[in-house]
Amino acid sequence: MSIAREPDLREVKELKELKEVSTRYINRDLSWIEFNWRVLEEAQDPSTPLLERVKFLSIVSSNLDEFMSVRVAGLKDQIKAGYAKKDFTGYSPAGLIKRIMKRTAKMVSEQYKTFREVTRLLGKEGIIFTDYEDLNISQKKAMDAYYHDIVFPVLTPMAVDQSRPFPLVHNQSLYLAVLLVRDGEELDEEPYFAIIQVPSNLSRCIPVPTRTNSKKTEFILLEELIEHHIQSLFSGYIPISVHGFRVTRNADLTLNEEGAEDLLEEIEKELRRRRWGSPVRLEVQQGIHPYALAQLQEEFELEDQIFEIDGPLDITYFMKLAGSLTGFENLKYPRFTAKYPIEFEEAEDVFTTLRQKDVLVHHPYETFDAVTDFIVQAAYDPQVLAIKMTLYRASGNSPIIQALARAAESGKQVTVVVELKARFDEERNIAWARMLEKSGCHVVYGLVGLKTHAKITLVVRQEEQTLRRYVHVGTGNYNDSTARLYTDVGLFTANSIIGEDASALFNEITGYSAPHDWQSFAVAPTDLKDKLFELIEREAAHAKAGRPARIIAKMNSISNQEMVDHLYAASQAGVKIELIVRGVCCLRPGVPGLSENITVRSIVDRFLEHSRIYYFENGGDTDVYLSSADWMTRNLTRRIELMCPVLDRDVKKIMIQILNVTLNDNVKARELQSNGMYTRIKNELTPYRSQFEALRITSWKKLRHQS
Repeated sequence: MSIAREPDLREVKELKELKEVSTRYINRDLSWIEFNWRVLEEAQDPSTPLLERVKFLSIVSSNLDEFMSVRVAGLKDQIKAGYAKKDFTGYSPAGLIKRIMKRTAKMVSEQYKTFREVTRLLGKEGIIFTDYEDLNISQKKAMDAYYHDIVFPVLTPMAVDQSRPFPLVHNQSLYLAVLLVRDGEELDEEPYFAIIQVPSNLSRCIPVPTRTNSKKTEFILLEELIEHHIQSLFSGYIPISVHGFRVTRNADLTLNEEGAEDLLEEIEKELRRRRWGSPVRLEVQQGIHPYALAQLQEEFELEDQIFEIDGPLDITYFMKLAGSLTGFENLKYPRFTAKYPIEFEEAEDVFTTLRQKDVLVHHPYETFDAVTDFIVQAAYDPQVLAIKMTLYRASGNSPIIQALARAAESGKQVTVVVELKARFDEERNIAWARMLEKSGCHVVYGLVGLKTHAKITLVVRQEEQTLRRYVHVGTGNYNDSTARLYTDVGLFTANSIIGEDASALFNEITGYSAPHDWQSFAVAPTDLKDKLFELIEREAAHAKAGRPARIIAKMNSISNQEMVDHLYAASQAGVKIELIVRGVCCLRPGVPGLSENITVRSIVDRFLEHSRIYYFENGGDTDVYLSSADWMTRNLTRRIELMCPVLDRDVKKIMIQILNVTLNDNVKARELQSNGMYTRIKNELTPYRSQFEALRITSWKKLRHQS
């Protein structure tokens, strides 16, 4: 008979502290998983158009891929290094990874349940994913010909035996694990094992010829076609099992920037290493043969991070398919045309307008062409002497890159701060950097140890006897493709104070300037965090003095412990705090005595909410800022980030209206509960969907302009 041991005083204290920590904060990674659940809910929502539900399913998969290859990979590295210290939310790496895997497995199961429902509904609409055996004779002939002419020549069967070691399995590529027996051998012999990479440069969804008198659109998956013809790759052997598998590897770059003579070359080396980073997740097709699974487990040294998938692996292909289908407009969101900003529409040029007033552009409701035109006009304007800008992520055929190259070739001083370490865009950014250098641009790779995440452009123009600075500051990347999918704001201004700060910022990044005494900007990592703390503390002082005190902060994530604690203190002082946080939120709202004055809402809808807007009531003299920075530790301490005030009264009104529209959402908004879960906001008011209502803001601007 065992007797339960009474915990000693030290253990009681530790348990009490752990409970207090866990009730005070929400873990960052577990909060991210809840965000991806909200994305999955959009795929499950019957009111979401069917092909848009397909896209959301794809986004769930791509989000999980990045999460596993970066966040989970980091936790595995910590465990391997023997690191067992708990984070500020009370989790050790080992304890957290167990919780993550349990929650993620449940999510993946729900995702594929939704996948089966969505494909069933697609079938009703005439979009069918078929098995080879269900094709008619003419369709089979067409698919056989496609296989032999297009697929077979690029396949490479790779045997694994004593003389041929396991080949390199590429990160997040789809493979088939094949078990075989020699023709004439008994099935109880140990099978032969081989793998085949499903070609990533061929279409995953192969269109099948239409049946006679049918209007249905049919597809067969590439791996299904290969599996049916697997015998063609192994003459003299009989396949007994064919199942898909996919490995996710550690894809986080570990750069020694101090020791790198050439950062560009160092990153290129790390990109090559990424292909064989340590495995962090293995996905296998449901029903995989135990022998094949054992072979994979032994090779990748994985025991717990294994997901058995009831459906096709890697459904990110759904995104491309949904975008390529024609004739199914009724299954998509209604098309809309982004408006050109009315302030620029009737002006001679952007510079004439900005000498008179500041202009705010709200993407995607207003077109990114306004930003492109600003840079193109600067590139071709003979009075422009210099263009300086930061580039974090740009599109594949960016007109901005072309304009900068043209400006340099024409003799203008062009300086481009290219962030080579923008995760998963490194290769593209290296290509831009080389092209810009060839064109005569001064290309700078930022400061050692810091990612340059600020989004700013400075144009210096000769006007009569003086130089005038024109500035664009944004919350999003200079990327014309994502600007159609992300909500962001961008400020155009010729304000001299902002212009002087912009010049000082570029001097700091490209030269050896000491930290600047900013007139308007707040810049990470030197003073942005302190500036935000000062603003929050000022609101607390107003509240204690009985003056109006309110904070509205819209961002992607908040995970910095000091920032959360400052918000808790402001809440306790009586400040009303409304946070609009799309993704990770480590703050726990609604806890009596701690955060009862704080609400947190998240909106997941047609567009990715990406803008960072910060509002401080300031006793009635309101301050509004736009920023590149979320309130995460990495943004506040390990990146060059920018927060810029809105000084123009009319622009400030528009920014506040954007916030109010977002706060009024009762269709796509979810509110974070004190238990860490999110619930949809439901009330008796007329349904109000903020992203659809946001289109009216541009109409409001037009009315103001005309008046």
